[in-house]
Amino acid sequence: MRTPIADFVRRYAERDAARFHMPGHKGRGALGIEQLDITEIAGADVLYAADGIIAESEENATALFGSAHTFYSTEGSTLAIKAMLATVCATLPRGERMRVLAARNAHKAFLYAAALLDIEVSWVFPERQLHPAASDITADAVQKAYSSLEKKPHAVYLTTPDYLGGMADVADIAARCRSWGIPLLVDHAHGAYLRFLEPERHPLALGAAMCAESAHKTLPALTGGAYLHVAKRAPQAYAASARQMLSLFASTSPSYLILQSLDLCNRRLAADYGEELRVAAERVRGVRARLLQRGIKDVSAEPLKLALHASECGYTGEAWASLLRERGIEAEFYDRDFLVLMCSADHTERDFGRLCSAIGELPQASNPCGDILPAVPHPRQVLSPREAILSPAVEVALDDAVGRISASPTVSCPPAVPIVMSGEMIDGACCELLRYYGVERVLVVRE
Repeated sequence: MRTPIADFVRRYAERDAARFHMPGHKGRGALGIEQLDITEIAGADVLYAADGIIAESEENATALFGSAHTFYSTEGSTLAIKAMLATVCATLPRGERMRVLAARNAHKAFLYAAALLDIEVSWVFPERQLHPAASDITADAVQKAYSSLEKKPHAVYLTTPDYLGGMADVADIAARCRSWGIPLLVDHAHGAYLRFLEPERHPLALGAAMCAESAHKTLPALTGGAYLHVAKRAPQAYAASARQMLSLFASTSPSYLILQSLDLCNRRLAADYGEELRVAAERVRGVRARLLQRGIKDVSAEPLKLALHASECGYTGEAWASLLRERGIEAEFYDRDFLVLMCSADHTERDFGRLCSAIGELPQASNPCGDILPAVPHPRQVLSPREAILSPAVEVALDDAVGRISASPTVSCPPAVPIVMSGEMIDGACCELLRYYGVERVLVVRE
């Protein structure tokens, strides 16, 4: 497979041209990669008006993912999520406000997109919840929420896989969306690799109309590399307007380092990547067997993610992360209940060996520790996300937040899933869950 972006930049670097263009380092610097960091010079194409080397590279990605069109993002899934929602907005009658039915474990990028686009959001709450970032959303739950709405949504929005490796039944939910005549949109930031494992569980293959996907989270690409995929079954208007919607929110200075990594990633995916993933998944199964011997529960349904329920074993995710760190292993995420480890085809046998050795040193599972996770609150929506996020706000102590309206969510990344969404009234149940996760101060709309 040709790698037109990487090849162009390499040839340009070899020319040793006097660079009287951006960026300011002029191809020289302490990092050692500056010679490959260029801007949109002659021949380099333009990301949001691509008709040259970027267009060719995107065509390669399109073939690999089986989409109608795959568009590059150098600003992660955050940009792709905003553009995906804006693409649907652009197909609505002029003046009609978009309505979305969304699973509750949405990343804050979705909430910010709703604010920017003035989207009306209704939520699908899980029947059971292990964590705010995990959402056990079934097709029946989506059906029930859809049926309860007086004003029907223009789209359904899922986040799957979720941060703890939970995976929704995309095929069933997509089929119901088709019966309602609306698209299924998927935040698939954590699942790009699923296209290349058997059986395939990629949203496009299961019926989604569009999905936003991070290459950098699970594929061999630099941080910030991502895709917006438009399915072959989606309305043609989506593929026609998606690039324009990407440019609406994107920087006019895309990273050519990230573009090269996406370009080179194509070649890797087109080779033996499926076999590499199969080997990695087999090694993860070995880790799971070792965990089971220790009485440690892994709640992830993902082939390459481990989500260890530490509190159920009498410990905390923080304690286990510290123990692993002492042994040279850094986890993706940890809190009082869980420890999350993300695996990939680029982990070596030695990496997995070190992990298994460290697991063997984890304390034997004992009685559950700490408090029980509070019930999932169902806050009342008072303002739209746009009204709340763009209103003057003030930070208050949690005890003083009851009866106030949540403003912009103050939630860290990872996992960047708000407990209380912007525009919702903070009640006692919200405070209980916020306090459980150590939140002491929140932003509320100024009275």
